[in-house]
Amino acid sequence: MAFIEERTYSGGKKRYRVQVRLKGYPTQSATFERRTDAKKWAQDTESAIRDGRHFKTSEAKRHTVGEMIDRYMKSVLPSKGYQAYNQKPQYEWWKNRIGDYSLADASPSLIAECRDELLEGITHLKQKRSPATVNRYMAALSHCFTIAVKEWGWLDDSPMRKVRKMKEPRGRIRFLSDDERPALLDACRESENPYLYTIVVLALSTGARQGEILSLKWDQVDLKRKLITLYETKNKEIRSLPLTGHALKLVKDLNKVRRINTDLLFSSKTKNQPVDIRYSWAVALTTAKIENFRFHDLRHSAASYLAMNGATLAEIAEILGHKTLQMVKRYSHLTEQHTAKVVTKMNKEIFG
Repeated sequence: MAFIEERTYSGGKKRYRVQVRLKGYPTQSATFERRTDAKKWAQDTESAIRDGRHFKTSEAKRHTVGEMIDRYMKSVLPSKGYQAYNQKPQYEWWKNRIGDYSLADASPSLIAECRDELLEGITHLKQKRSPATVNRYMAALSHCFTIAVKEWGWLDDSPMRKVRKMKEPRGRIRFLSDDERPALLDACRESENPYLYTIVVLALSTGARQGEILSLKWDQVDLKRKLITLYETKNKEIRSLPLTGHALKLVKDLNKVRRINTDLLFSSKTKNQPVDIRYSWAVALTTAKIENFRFHDLRHSAASYLAMNGATLAEIAEILGHKTLQMVKRYSHLTEQHTAKVVTKMNKEIFG
């Protein structure tokens, strides 16, 4: 319900202060010189609140998007484990793009414009972002707004609810061929980044995600039991990675020359934070002449090799840390090929 109060100031000037009060929502108020303007604002505001389009509270006007992102990066992001490594650049992009806007002005149309800009923009690798990558940027900002709404009370509602996500293609399976794998490993071994080769070998031998590997600390590594324990995972469950063969040897070698000023396996030279492999990874791919391949495809490669060597979908899901078989069904045709070979071998032994 709207209430309009007429006020007379010195000099005889009149102003009309309007308040909109709806149960369950903070009171909204504004002042106008004309009663007709006050009535229109009241009608528009009440309609916007009922439709879930109004979030211009006093707190939203008082804080900027940049302030929201800064607080989130300081108080929330560090608790997200390895995901913080990937999301930090995303939040920095949002801050540079719309950080100066007040939260009240961070409209769905503005964010949709940024979404389209992300899709058309060129990354440092001279490539366009995929719809999936754009959606990751959107998800990061969405959680930031959610915290600002639910915990800080800076907004009544998140503008992200009104912004459409990009349609993503079906999950692809891109894994290294028998020719590509040695070429890539050779390029990584010759890289100027001393950690790149070990990081890539770990990814191929364990199926771990990039963030999980880069954030590894020595207290997670048990060389006697030949095991790596992941405490911060995507599905919030503890997962163990067997260390065997070449990967085990590389980690043992790394342990012999480990730095004393950090507990990270793969730390940057100047700071106690994970090493940045983006440039060295891009150079290795170019050197190996491998196209259309992302670091995450090393995880697909590991899963594909497991499938082709007889692992069941349940076993692959357990190794990769998936709660259900849905995500690993993409490898079912590879396990079927292995099964067909086993049946063929059996039939040959029996019937000649």
